[in-house]
Amino acid sequence: MAVIKVVELMSESEESWEDAAREVVERAAQTLRNIRSVYVKEFEAVVEDGQIARFRVNCKVTFALESGEGVDEDQGAGSSRKGSAKKRRG
Repeated sequence: MAVIKVVELMSESEESWEDAAREVVERAAQTLRNIRSVYVKEFEAVVEDGQIARFRVNCKVTFALESGEGVDEDQGAGSSRKGSAKKRRG
């Protein structure tokens, strides 16, 4: 059974909302594995001098957590490494 995690990310583009959403996925893919989908939750535009200057999106990115040998329960794909940091301190 797959366990899915959801993270919320925001992005901005001078081109379009589609470009902003694409940037969210491209950036998330740099640190998260097993991305399954992106849901654009909110759209916003910044207006300057009567013109749309920037397009903003607030997205929910879903990805499957990894499981199996060598994967600590607290450390799936893309999760924080708090457990590792505690080990180094003490």
